[in-house]
Amino acid sequence: MSTNKIIVIGSSNTDMVVKSPVLPKPGETILGGTFLMNAGGKGANQAVAAARLGGDVTLVAKVGNDIFGKQSIDGFKKENINTDFVFIDKEAPSGIALIMVNEEGENCIVVAPGANALLLAADIEQVINLSEAEIILMQLEIPIETIAAVAKFAKANNQKVIINPAPAQKLTDELLNGLYLITPNETEASLLTGLTVEDEITASQAAEVFLSKGVQNVIITLGKQGAYFQNKDSKFKIAAPIVKALDTTAAGDTFSGAMAVAIAEKMDWANAIKFAVKAASVSVTRMGAQSSVPMRSEIGFEIITV
Repeated sequence: MSTNKIIVIGSSNTDMVVKSPVLPKPGETILGGTFLMNAGGKGANQAVAAARLGGDVTLVAKVGNDIFGKQSIDGFKKENINTDFVFIDKEAPSGIALIMVNEEGENCIVVAPGANALLLAADIEQVINLSEAEIILMQLEIPIETIAAVAKFAKANNQKVIINPAPAQKLTDELLNGLYLITPNETEASLLTGLTVEDEITASQAAEVFLSKGVQNVIITLGKQGAYFQNKDSKFKIAAPIVKALDTTAAGDTFSGAMAVAIAEKMDWANAIKFAVKAASVSVTRMGAQSSVPMRSEIGFEIITV
């Protein structure tokens, strides 16, 4: 169990999913769908992953004063996540994602960010234990100004900031400079660097761009190919176990949460990435977002000493 504190700052959503044979055309109504409601949001997913994998986790998020917000907070508490700084907005609704999925697995998603869009730098100033965290983990489903303010504070305080740049959007050089770790997938790395990333060689070229902008460590996740690591001292790829994937939702979130735990536990980079890849590989064999995240006891990981 990690004794070093991890603070996850990010989004909390409720995913409402309808599975139907086909996706409706504009103006069309389809009968016969199956409805599912799941806890989601990248911040919440990553906090749950870090907690289940052994981290001491505080989640900083904002929800609405509604049934979805209350259910989310209750769920976090059951995962032993500190919810002291899950703020409740009295006006805005909680974040919602409406997802339609057809028989082929194709989907249409509309996200209403709600209170997530109102998680502001002024809220972060109320997080009294922010300076005590060893790891601060963020994604891009909250205002970029908030992320930049946190990164600036952490940099001045010599704290390790991990940014999982999803959903992908451009990041300023100021935000990237001094960042401890960035964890894009191939698509996100391509958008952020302007290079097409599809294998180990192109991942290395993209990593060079991040390093040139002052990022200390780069991990580019490559789906079933595994993950590629590079910093100024070393570069290598960790292969993923071969599994039968049922649902890749939250695989990246599981990976990011696992990396936060591994770094907090002072694992070396090779072991840390093996740990995270293993956790993500288990998650894709299950349906759902948070429901697919494994417990630490399920991933059968042993540290390899070199």
